[in-house]
Amino acid sequence: MERDTPYSPQQRTALVLTGTGTAGAYHAGVLRALHEAGVKIDIVAGRGIGAVGALFTAVDAAARLWEPNGIWLAGHGLSGVYEWRQVWRIAGWALAVACAALFLPVVALLFGAVLYPLLLMVELLAPSFASGLTLWLSTLLSSAFTSGLLISIVARIATAAILVFVMTCAWGFLTQQLARPRRRARGAIWWQALGAPMSTARIVSWASGGFWGFIRGATHVPQPTSPDLSRRYAELLAENLGQPGYRELLMTAHDLETRRDVIFALVGEAGRARFFGSAAADREAGRRAELVDLAGGGRDHVMDAVAAALAVPVLTEPHLMTFGVDTFWRGESHRLCDRPAALVRLLEEVSAAGAEQVIVVSADAPLDRAHALSARLMDPRAALADYLAGAETAAARDAVTALFDRFSGVFQVQPLHNPIGAFAFGGAYDERSDRLQTLKELMERGYEDAYRQFIEPVIGASGEQLERRQARAFDRDDDAPISTMLANLE
Repeated sequence: MERDTPYSPQQRTALVLTGTGTAGAYHAGVLRALHEAGVKIDIVAGRGIGAVGALFTAVDAAARLWEPNGIWLAGHGLSGVYEWRQVWRIAGWALAVACAALFLPVVALLFGAVLYPLLLMVELLAPSFASGLTLWLSTLLSSAFTSGLLISIVARIATAAILVFVMTCAWGFLTQQLARPRRRARGAIWWQALGAPMSTARIVSWASGGFWGFIRGATHVPQPTSPDLSRRYAELLAENLGQPGYRELLMTAHDLETRRDVIFALVGEAGRARFFGSAAADREAGRRAELVDLAGGGRDHVMDAVAAALAVPVLTEPHLMTFGVDTFWRGESHRLCDRPAALVRLLEEVSAAGAEQVIVVSADAPLDRAHALSARLMDPRAALADYLAGAETAAARDAVTALFDRFSGVFQVQPLHNPIGAFAFGGAYDERSDRLQTLKELMERGYEDAYRQFIEPVIGASGEQLERRQARAFDRDDDAPISTMLANLE
């Protein structure tokens, strides 16, 4: 949805990146197109994987997203992100082995039922050879069932597998208790032991490692701790705000403890007082409870914001963030994760930061015609990806509709078709084109969509409209009296 008011580079422009998982590759393609076209961006904001794109774009490092040796195309660390947690893998395989052991007698009977007719057919051609094999098969199956050998094997395999499952659950329970000694958990012991099925450890390491690779350059300095890396990032951005390529930064996550969204922000000095408010003017506790100033007391939480944005609800464990003792929450540890519908809140915050026009980038394609349904993938991650795609598409539509009047222009970039699910980092089969589509193609689609949906029709048309307006104003000046023309010149 766009207004009749054309895009203007004189207005403060916000770029909002929203999506989960592989949507980051689409964001990278759009960012490349905007960079090539010279689109002026004053504020960059992100939720979900969009927080990673915002992290790089704010410090003039967006090229690390789309370059051949960048974090999306180089392939380092992408395989296995959002992997099954080790306790789930071991426990799952143990249960699978135990169940398979119970079916060994059935498998033995099926083996005999398939092999016996084949031996009878061979016996017609070579009676002396096949009769011996038939006798051997009959003897083997008979001894396996009558001597108790098969039952003994089944019992031992099943018992060993169940023992591994129990020990894995006990190990997981102890690990969880030792990892969070300050926050107790309630519920059945097996749920405390298993926890969320997947982990964000690799994708968080991939994002932070990619940024550290940009910071360190060609040197081989070990990556610092998360708070130290956060401070370096905050200092780099705060010191260079106002310089070409550096933008104000907003990221959002959802606080499960307070049922509020948390906004991590680093804004310029000119807008800090208006955005954060002063202690005397801002008496509303809710507002102060939701803001983290990355240039002030929250400078250690930049990577916390990224880790929280990458934590998918239910699928992964929430990110545990400890607030500073001098903040509103006075050293408490809260569980933070992503919220697909947080786009509307992010748009509210970029408006509060002074954005006058906004570009919203989403990798989820709405279904706008009949007979375009595709087969469902029967996989937990794929099922969740389908839900997230629907929720994020609806959230983008609702957010743009609800906050349309806050901006002079709202411009959207999104694909007409995207077969790659949120967690399909290895690519996905597309039924429409009957081939495998990769993340590189998704990035190229974002690049093309940015030109086709925004740069050519919006920026190009805006330039033509401004030229026509200037021409009309010049014509009106020609028809005006000499005194009016002199007044306009003054």
